[in-house]
Amino acid sequence: MNNLTVISSRVRLARNYMDFPFNLSSSPESAQALITRTVSAVDAAGIRDEFNLIRLSDLTENQKKLLEEERYISEDLLKTPDTAAVMLNEREHLSIMMNEEDHLRIQAVRAGEEIQEAADSVFRVDDAFSREVSFAFDRELGYLTACPTNTGTGMRASLQMHLPMLTHFKQMGAVSQIVAKVGLNIRGFYGEGSEALGCIYQVSNQATLGRTEEEILKTVLAVGKQLAEKEEGLRERAMAEDRIGLEDRVFRAQGLLMNARKMDLKEFYGLWSSLRVGMLTGMVPEQFEIMNLLLEQVQNAHLMAYTEKHLEEADLNVVRSRRIRELLGAEE
Repeated sequence: MNNLTVISSRVRLARNYMDFPFNLSSSPESAQALITRTVSAVDAAGIRDEFNLIRLSDLTENQKKLLEEERYISEDLLKTPDTAAVMLNEREHLSIMMNEEDHLRIQAVRAGEEIQEAADSVFRVDDAFSREVSFAFDRELGYLTACPTNTGTGMRASLQMHLPMLTHFKQMGAVSQIVAKVGLNIRGFYGEGSEALGCIYQVSNQATLGRTEEEILKTVLAVGKQLAEKEEGLRERAMAEDRIGLEDRVFRAQGLLMNARKMDLKEFYGLWSSLRVGMLTGMVPEQFEIMNLLLEQVQNAHLMAYTEKHLEEADLNVVRSRRIRELLGAEE
């Protein structure tokens, strides 16, 4: 697979203790008991020194949003901060969310197409848990979860992919229908119901029942490979049919990103996508690591952490443009 089309990989497992009700948000005492049990299990499994325990109630609003922007926690976890907690392993970009929709969400994120490496991380933690605790499990259905679509393996595997040419040639609708036939779906930048900002899409399995973990990973990787090949073919077509038009988009985007004095997030994502196409086609020097870093660093919580100030929208747009120039090497 063209790992430049795949920006990142993520694997997440949903697990629930057999003796707790599913939703503990309205029961602070039970939620706390769940956190205590989880920490004890991690300790007994001999992996406690890998993780840092964070209770969301101890964080500022911006610190919570930072964790979400860094993809350690989900938006749903932020809805119940008084009862939620997370254990972080920053070295492996691995997290154990507690008291989200399910009792535990074990999640790993990797740069590029390293979905197997992400899976290995979460499987290792899941195996460690399984030696110490009992999860809700049915011999026929598999792991039981709050949402029926997660029942089975409880695993969601996803690739975050940059697909500007499939978008440009209006093929994403047809692609989504084809992908759905093999049990996958394509969502926007922030997941279900979100817009594909910067032509960035998440390709993931729809359900976890009836397939093994290995089968899910294999299917996601196979579809990712096909999408990458289609994207590359359309990129060549765009170069052949209208190279000047494509160059114009790329260099306009480069000029704005490296010189603008204020920029909102939506504009940034569009320009980011065009500049990245320029790198993929050899029009401008490759800076893929910087481009990936930009996706994180120009989000609102990161900008406020960067300035150590609370910023309103107008100020955020100014700081965002400055941060973009700095990371692209345009700022003196």
